[in-house]
Amino acid sequence: MKLLLSLAVALVSAAPALSVAVWGQCGGIGYTGSTVCDAGATCVETNECTSLLLPSSLRLLPLAHRLFAIRIDYSQCQPSSATTTATSPTSSSSLCPGTRTKFSYFGVNESGGEFGNTVIPGELGKDYTWPSPSSIDYFVGKGFNTFRIPFLMERISPPSTGGLGGPFNQTYLSGLKTIVSYITGKGGYAVVDPHNFMIYNGATISSTSTFQAWWKQLAAEFVSDSHVIFDLQNEPHDIPAATVFSLMQAGVNGVRSAGATSQLILVEGTSYTGAWTWTTSSGNSAVFGAIKDPNNNVAIQMHQYLDSDGSGTSPTCVSSTIGAERLQNATTWLQQNNLKGFLGEIGAGSNAACITAVQGALCEMQQSGVWLGALWWAAGPWWGDYYQSIEPPNGTAIAQILPQALEPFL
Repeated sequence: MKLLLSLAVALVSAAPALSVAVWGQCGGIGYTGSTVCDAGATCVETNECTSLLLPSSLRLLPLAHRLFAIRIDYSQCQPSSATTTATSPTSSSSLCPGTRTKFSYFGVNESGGEFGNTVIPGELGKDYTWPSPSSIDYFVGKGFNTFRIPFLMERISPPSTGGLGGPFNQTYLSGLKTIVSYITGKGGYAVVDPHNFMIYNGATISSTSTFQAWWKQLAAEFVSDSHVIFDLQNEPHDIPAATVFSLMQAGVNGVRSAGATSQLILVEGTSYTGAWTWTTSSGNSAVFGAIKDPNNNVAIQMHQYLDSDGSGTSPTCVSSTIGAERLQNATTWLQQNNLKGFLGEIGAGSNAACITAVQGALCEMQQSGVWLGALWWAAGPWWGDYYQSIEPPNGTAIAQILPQALEPFL
């Protein structure tokens, strides 16, 4: 999931030569593709200041995880009707024949607490924000039950007051605990997610003892809430798989030593924990089969985007079957190792090929019997017109992705 696009390239990739699907790019600075939209759509210019995710340093991370704001000359194929109306959910039985196991955990990432990651500690409402309770209510009302809450380790454990071994910042911790309590009070599950890529204060985390102690300290804050899920670290990268495994095992030990014995723990692999590279180039499959939890309640979290480089930066999917294809080897590995999987991030564009591809991925998961759940990337109040935004009421993915690709799998 490394970002392979030049920083000067437009937000989404060039459209097909003949016509452009709804929500695809049809114009803008440097764009050379087709300017003709599919029937029922119109090419609309959107010269707006848009919130996007991009590294401010030379470290290239997936666009879906770093924030910047830029005024973009960009045109997009939008439905010709002035008002976009959400379509009705499709029957899941028509999409997935055969025996299926419904997800225990199904929902969205509620992004915001990790924004402004180059501004530490940052200011609430300016550099970062917390999810909106109304967004939680919206998805709970539709039947979704799981919400991943990204936050920054530097904000909860400030470098200026002892770092990972020091006391928590009580203001930031309170913000995290408030939204977690709101979610679990609604009967949902809150996934607490240090969204740091195994990097703290500019340096790769390497000490298993420090990581274990930090997790013991954090888990103690949620020890009495059985609906909290501990996601040990978001998307480690450029670290050997064996090193990441050792850190994840230490994190499991830290959570359990805090007395948090009932909650699910999610461990992630290196190479951005991509499902499509889990058994090939990342090295994760060679080591993570040995993960141990004394309470036998751990799952392997993977992420998967469906564009050409798996980065989540283009609304154009490789094909309508790419979702299932990119999960198949990981699914087989989970089955062979008697482990459970959790797809912590999936995202794609609002077009026919991508909707079918997402449906195929979720079918693959529910038919396998080894995937506990899946979360869309992303909801959150600051996404603007980002093509994967599912923030109600008008996020780009609300009209088609939600009813056609997600709701059928509730």
